[in-house]
Amino acid sequence: MNKRFEDTSNSSPGVADHAAGTDEDWSLIEIAQKGDTRAYDALVTRHRNKIFAMIRNMTHHEADAWDLSQEVFIKAWHALPRFESKAKFSTWLYRIAHNVVYDWNRKRKIISAGELNEEIFNSERIHSGSMTTPATSDEPDQVMVHGELRVKIEQALGKLSEEHREVVLLKDVQGLSYKEIADVMETTLGTVMSRLFYARQKLQTLLKDEYENR
Repeated sequence: MNKRFEDTSNSSPGVADHAAGTDEDWSLIEIAQKGDTRAYDALVTRHRNKIFAMIRNMTHHEADAWDLSQEVFIKAWHALPRFESKAKFSTWLYRIAHNVVYDWNRKRKIISAGELNEEIFNSERIHSGSMTTPATSDEPDQVMVHGELRVKIEQALGKLSEEHREVVLLKDVQGLSYKEIADVMETTLGTVMSRLFYARQKLQTLLKDEYENR
């Protein structure tokens, strides 16, 4: 676990077979909880793209997103012996990612002494390996339209509060259920639905204003 998302392509056949399945998290978890790092690396391989994409969209900092994703999986490794079947492994990882990003944001705010950090509004391109990277057409004009739309959406997301941005990403990008989001954010279903409603309204307003001001 010392390397950044270590390549597990040379893992044993047993671990590779586990990783190929769609519902084999539990088998891998049972092996990893006994200290098998190959099984855990297979779990990392299965979930790292979604965790990275989630953190990248929350922070808008690609380099930091890699480091924070690594921190998530290190924390998950240390906490794995205590993991139980009360939630899906992916939901558990999102909860850890939620806490890691909030800690990161809190430290940044302390360092900046309350000054607005304009970097949060930057519209860097999403990493090519990100699960949220939109598919592009072979037509140059279509590529340009999709790229412009993505930038506008990223900029609009950056203007939401942390809670509203996260709930939109968890629901509309990662596809979690309301209950899973409530578990990740450690809040109630009502709060999740309320945040999502107001976040979507705010996004619509921001994107509409952007379109009308063109």
